[in-house]
Amino acid sequence: MIRYIFWRIAVMVPTLLIISALVFAIIELPPGDYFESYAAELQAQGEGVDMDKINALRAEYDFDKPPLIRYFYWVGGMLTGDFGYSFEYELPVTDVVGDRLWLTVLVSFCTIVLTWLIAFPIGMYSATHQYSWGDYGLTFLGLLGIAIPNFMLALIFMYFANIWFGTSIGHLMDQKYLSQPMSWDKAKSILEHLWIPVIIIGTAGTAGMIRRLRANLLDELQKQYVMTARAKGLHPFRTLVKYPLRMALNFFIADIGSILPAIISGAEITAIVLSLETTGPMLIKALQSQDMYLAGSFLMFLAFLTVIGVLISDLALALLDPRIRLQGGSTK
Repeated sequence: MIRYIFWRIAVMVPTLLIISALVFAIIELPPGDYFESYAAELQAQGEGVDMDKINALRAEYDFDKPPLIRYFYWVGGMLTGDFGYSFEYELPVTDVVGDRLWLTVLVSFCTIVLTWLIAFPIGMYSATHQYSWGDYGLTFLGLLGIAIPNFMLALIFMYFANIWFGTSIGHLMDQKYLSQPMSWDKAKSILEHLWIPVIIIGTAGTAGMIRRLRANLLDELQKQYVMTARAKGLHPFRTLVKYPLRMALNFFIADIGSILPAIISGAEITAIVLSLETTGPMLIKALQSQDMYLAGSFLMFLAFLTVIGVLISDLALALLDPRIRLQGGSTK
């Protein structure tokens, strides 16, 4: 086990290097850079462009050097904790991401907890009451949740909130707190607004988890060891929880690799519709404006969380399911 962990950590280094090269290359693919886009935007607005200032900024941030040199500067800076400078926000990347990051984590964490609290009981009920009216009704709601996109559900919520209550449900806090430091009043405002994006974003995830948990549990409940446990008179709930549910959670553990980056990135399109102060809209805007250091550093952080999540899920699967082994070997 220890050797496997060290080997996987060693493999992470070249993996992240390859990902960094791909991220840098993709960001560099569009013609021009942020400064050319900025100059073109000023000209489109009828404002004058000081090309000397533009060229000075290009030289200051090494944009006058070949892409390969800038790539090594960028990777070397990240290794020392310097993630670069955001031209769009005129701030260091760490300062731009800081406030939005914890709000994104808060929304995503609450969404995941809500998803688990709803999906597990419903999935267990549907599997143990197959083809009942309750199973049919919950299955219909699950399919409905999967079919409706989150951004469309957000638009529906916004429309009816405005029609019925005459209020706007955008943002994660009242407008007056947007640029203020954290305080008790601001925290209460965030909690008052939090439940709406949590419900909207969690709808599809809850519906999908219900369907997968039900399918896996139905498969396990038909196996011989469950029939043997029932024949021995083991309590039905204990029979369900001790073995079938444990085996049916493999998909849940395997999802850790995607859950970790999802916590940070958030639901981008839904966040744009609801005007949420999270990292998703910031990332999309950075990619559109070719704000290389902000977009690239954020994508690398997501890649790092992905490889860490895959490692955690592999180790957890080996501990959860005795049928899974981290390395091959002869068995008697």
